[in-house]
Amino acid sequence: MDLIDTHQHLILRDTIGYAWADAIPALAGADFTRNDYAGLARGVTASFFMETGVDDADYRTEARLVAGMVGTAVGGIPMLGQIASIRPETDDGFDDWLDEGPSLGVVGYRRILHESADDLSRGATFRRNLAKIGARGLPFDLCFLARQLPVAAELLSACPDQQFVLDHCGVPDIRGGGFAPWAEGMRRLAAAPNLMVKLSGITAYCAPGQATLDVVKPYVDHVLTCFGPGRMLWGGDWPVVNLGAGLPAWITMTRALLSGLSVDEQAAIGSGNALKVYGR
Repeated sequence: MDLIDTHQHLILRDTIGYAWADAIPALAGADFTRNDYAGLARGVTASFFMETGVDDADYRTEARLVAGMVGTAVGGIPMLGQIASIRPETDDGFDDWLDEGPSLGVVGYRRILHESADDLSRGATFRRNLAKIGARGLPFDLCFLARQLPVAAELLSACPDQQFVLDHCGVPDIRGGGFAPWAEGMRRLAAAPNLMVKLSGITAYCAPGQATLDVVKPYVDHVLTCFGPGRMLWGGDWPVVNLGAGLPAWITMTRALLSGLSVDEQAAIGSGNALKVYGR
């Protein structure tokens, strides 16, 4: 099963600030580069860069820097495009940023919401600007905590013409054993036809040393039951995946988790759906 990584981060501290990563010992004080990634990503045939939650003043700097990487390959892994950060809650500069996107290799956008007030995505300005993204045929990645899945459902209902991708399987609280409320939230979200889900990130939500196949399998099986292989795509979430299994182990785990599917179903999750959603 070939894998296209739809969630490749980079940490490049010489020019960009990463306050959130500086607070995490496993990520603090070091760069995480494309060369580093290529040495770990066996079986990954291509990637899409995912904005890395940089300091607010730097999100456009990040996208402009990454634009020079789009269309190039490192270690035999080409970067096909980028999902850039954006601020739909404000009109200030929003249209100009959208207009710049094609020249930067932007194939989608994300606004991290799991660290924001729940009401941020409920604002009229936010939803009006999301409609502009949808009008351009571009997807919008969502990052919500499990407790915020009802907020995500509101947004999906309010923006039916926008294609959404829910990152990290809806961020289940695996460490805290919060399966039931997360599972119900995912069942409800799956009823929205404008939502895909990303098989990514979940090992980071396990207790330290507990990111094993047996621990994560019930969560992945539930996502498969709710969404099916036709609405799932794969992401590595490197280097954040280092907080859980690490990238090589996550790749191995992915293959085991999907081994019961048909070849075509595995191919859809591993690579085919990524190309459909992000348009490459």
